[in-house]
Amino acid sequence: MELFDSHSHYNDEKFKDDLDEIIKSTYDSGVTTLMCIGYNVESSKKAIEISNKYDFIYVACGISPNDIEQASLDDLKEIEEMARNNSKVLAIGEIGLDYYWEKDEEKRKIQKEFFKKQIELANDLDLPIVIHTRDAYIDTINILKEFPCKNTGIFHCCPLNNELIKDGVKLGYYISFSGVITFKNSKPEQAVLNVPIDKILIETDSPYLAPEPYRGSRNDSTKVIEVARKLSEIHKISLEEMCEITCNNARKVYKLTKDI
Repeated sequence: MELFDSHSHYNDEKFKDDLDEIIKSTYDSGVTTLMCIGYNVESSKKAIEISNKYDFIYVACGISPNDIEQASLDDLKEIEEMARNNSKVLAIGEIGLDYYWEKDEEKRKIQKEFFKKQIELANDLDLPIVIHTRDAYIDTINILKEFPCKNTGIFHCCPLNNELIKDGVKLGYYISFSGVITFKNSKPEQAVLNVPIDKILIETDSPYLAPEPYRGSRNDSTKVIEVARKLSEIHKISLEEMCEITCNNARKVYKLTKDI
């Protein structure tokens, strides 16, 4: 049984003391592929360094909406250079909009500009995108309609917003669920069932959002099976089948073939 963690952050400081040990235990647990996702220039560089050390780790490079205030347009040139020159880079991300943390309208405009420019970069590089969206459903969908990514991409740690999911799927995007769907008060059933089975992914968002029964602890990819387990219960299929489906879906959206 193979698992594909479609979104993790082993470039996070929380893993600095035991990174090699955690990555070994991840692979031993059945996670045979994972994505290490950048959120600014430095974290993207770190993700590439990690991926170069481990064959089963791949990368997305990008500047997240929560890191834009410390970024400049020159940073986008560095992201482009990294993505062009490293075969392990399979996507541009995480990018998008976060209005939960940003209330200032002028700064939200800057988020939107960075989002659009990074979609354009993904199109230039023929890559999918990894989307972070929080409290920004309408603007996120409107930008994706006006500035479509030709390879679509993934709504990562997708909010349990039925309209967002329906619109995202309609535009061809994959929907990735995290440990949030295992939380006792989350009520994810309808949101999960709104995603076609060939568009569903699993992730940890490590080191954040550890699933039940590990909630509150540092998350890592060994726990992604709990997300798959919850999805299999909702869809009423076996855990093995859900693992296979989500693994195949992730390989498809990231255009990851065995010979890469």
